[in-house]
Amino acid sequence: MATGQINEMRAVSGSPARWRVLGASFASYGFDAMDFMMLALSLALITQEFQLTLAQAGLLGTAGMLGVGVSSVLVGWYADNYGRRRALLYCVTTFAVFTAAIYWSRSWWDIMVLRFLAGLGLGGAWGVITAFINETWPREQRGRAIAFVLSSWPVGYILAAAIARVVLPDYGWRMLFLLGGTALAASLYIALAVPESEEWRADRERRRSGGAVPHVPIREIFAPGIRRNTLLGTLAASGALIAYWGANTWLPTYLVKERGLDPARMTTFVMMLNVGMFAGYQIFGWVADRIGQRRALLCCFIGGTLLLPLYAAAREPTLLFWLGPLLGVFFAFTGAFGAYFPALYPTRLRSLGAGFCFDVGRGIAALAPYALGSLAMSIGLSRSIALCALGFLGAALVIARMPDA
Repeated sequence: MATGQINEMRAVSGSPARWRVLGASFASYGFDAMDFMMLALSLALITQEFQLTLAQAGLLGTAGMLGVGVSSVLVGWYADNYGRRRALLYCVTTFAVFTAAIYWSRSWWDIMVLRFLAGLGLGGAWGVITAFINETWPREQRGRAIAFVLSSWPVGYILAAAIARVVLPDYGWRMLFLLGGTALAASLYIALAVPESEEWRADRERRRSGGAVPHVPIREIFAPGIRRNTLLGTLAASGALIAYWGANTWLPTYLVKERGLDPARMTTFVMMLNVGMFAGYQIFGWVADRIGQRRALLCCFIGGTLLLPLYAAAREPTLLFWLGPLLGVFFAFTGAFGAYFPALYPTRLRSLGAGFCFDVGRGIAALAPYALGSLAMSIGLSRSIALCALGFLGAALVIARMPDA
């Protein structure tokens, strides 16, 4: 499709439509983040109630991440063949329902199964959202638009921490998960107010009129000329997300068990880290529009490699408090990924390709919470979290070998 036609469609779908897509995507990804953070904040209480080892507790995080890995392929394929709007509606509704259902769980196995099922919705949202924004916002604003939408991740974390501070002491961890069902409000908005991507519609019609295969097969993201970007992108995302999920899942427990913070004070530290992460999304969204997404990613990974071991080694609470938001700035790499990965693929593969790289990376990173919990049993959480910096270093080395988008 000619660039002029695409730009014309973006202008037509521009004003109110693109802002509705932006708002729905921001809310959806924010609820996605709240869902993940609810588990991290509840993990210590769940571990205590069911008398779990650190390794068993880590498997609860792993179960959700495995669902994420599966859904990235399925939802990406669905979004490229049946539409961005339908796929996003499925994602949000799925994780809202199965997260709320954890309220009625009565065993470790119940939570494991429900986390996996919630992951089937959680995983697909990233690829759908980044493709949706890519197709409704002009190129010169795309980095900032995607970074803003994905900055709802730390906003969701902050809200989850604030809600947990009120809910956990008086109502327990089950009520926290039940409140995850409020994500159904985002589903309602998507169903009533969000239009389909005009670029996706036009591309589908063009392929149909040209006699192309109506459904894009999954194997096409491994076709010559595309395969290298898919494999390297997945490898880069895997390294970065192993570092992020390994550290992030256990940071609340680390602050309580090894740094002596009470649960209420711990939530404040977590909120501060995510304030820094929110700022990082805006900073690196601007940086990506100026120097390119790939270079912005390199800056994030180098910063994470240097700062994560310093944070894990810090013992003085005041130092931990202020290092948190500084580290959080470099946790904002998913914003640059969100602008970079979709640009590597044509419209017909955009959601599948971008979602595959990022969410299969998340699926591979599913082992990180379990592995870190197992390792912590012998060397402690502090040293285990510090070792996560190797994932950021590996991601930087891979991104350095990839093309500019």
